[in-house]
Amino acid sequence: MNTTNWGIIGPGKIAHKFAQDLALVPGARLHAVASRTLEKAQAFAAQYGAPHALGSYEELVQLPDLDAVYVATPHSEHHAHTLLCLRAGVAVLCEKAFARNAAEVAEMIAVAREKQVFLMEALWTRFMPATRKALELVGAGAIGRPVHMVADFGFAADYNPTSRLFDPALAGGSLLDIGIYPVFFSKFFLGEPTQVKAVGTLTETGVDLTCSLALAYPGGATSSLYSTLAATTDTTCTIYGTEGKLHLHHKFHHADRITLHRTGEEHQDFHFEEDGYGYRYEAQHVQECLAQGLTESPLVPLAFSEKLIATLDDIRQQLGVHYPGE
Repeated sequence: MNTTNWGIIGPGKIAHKFAQDLALVPGARLHAVASRTLEKAQAFAAQYGAPHALGSYEELVQLPDLDAVYVATPHSEHHAHTLLCLRAGVAVLCEKAFARNAAEVAEMIAVAREKQVFLMEALWTRFMPATRKALELVGAGAIGRPVHMVADFGFAADYNPTSRLFDPALAGGSLLDIGIYPVFFSKFFLGEPTQVKAVGTLTETGVDLTCSLALAYPGGATSSLYSTLAATTDTTCTIYGTEGKLHLHHKFHHADRITLHRTGEEHQDFHFEEDGYGYRYEAQHVQECLAQGLTESPLVPLAFSEKLIATLDDIRQQLGVHYPGE
């Protein structure tokens, strides 16, 4: 088995989880980590056994044996850091949200296609066993025709105007951080919305504290989606159909249990054991794509990310959330 040498840009909280899960992926090796401060990169590299620790992102992409980079910096930096890697010919798995807006995503995709380099948005939920089973059940007609979806994601965050959650310069707000989960989940099951209605509450810094959405889809299906940084919510998802419903339990984006309720029948539970945090599945998928010589994922194609960011832009416009420089 060939070894895939991974690099990480931005050794923050989520990067620690990714690095731990990378150790569970056959053929994966954490090769390098880069931070704005060399000391932070060195500490991260020492913790996970990476041979290279670098104090600049430019140095990382010049490493000769680097195969793929996981971009784990704040949303506001995804565009620049992804372009840096792509222009150096290095495959990229970039954390969601892919970038701040559709214009940035369009440039990222254009460069990836020009350079013929692999690029994927890290929508890790798509690769979780529970999600794959849910898609299988709904696709097989287990609940009949989907009619409505309800999904929420919320936690109570301490207000700090300079933190990544509340700073508009870092593309803060509930929507891009956690609201993106209900939004892209609805697209998995219901397709592209034909109507999007958004209301919410903004913080003093001008980013969304809460976001409540009503969406309509071709064929008559609808969804009610919600995100908040003001309260801890159930963080569940229920898909209602003409012949039953499917419930993804807390936390739906990496559920360990889903329940199928078919009208007039006993409910059926499906249980899933998770190795690590769940990031291993997307990393393994990237490696499979690279081994096949693909430049994008068949499960999270670039067109999906283009449509997703367009929906998020629409929502932010309705809420009145704007980031510096847009």
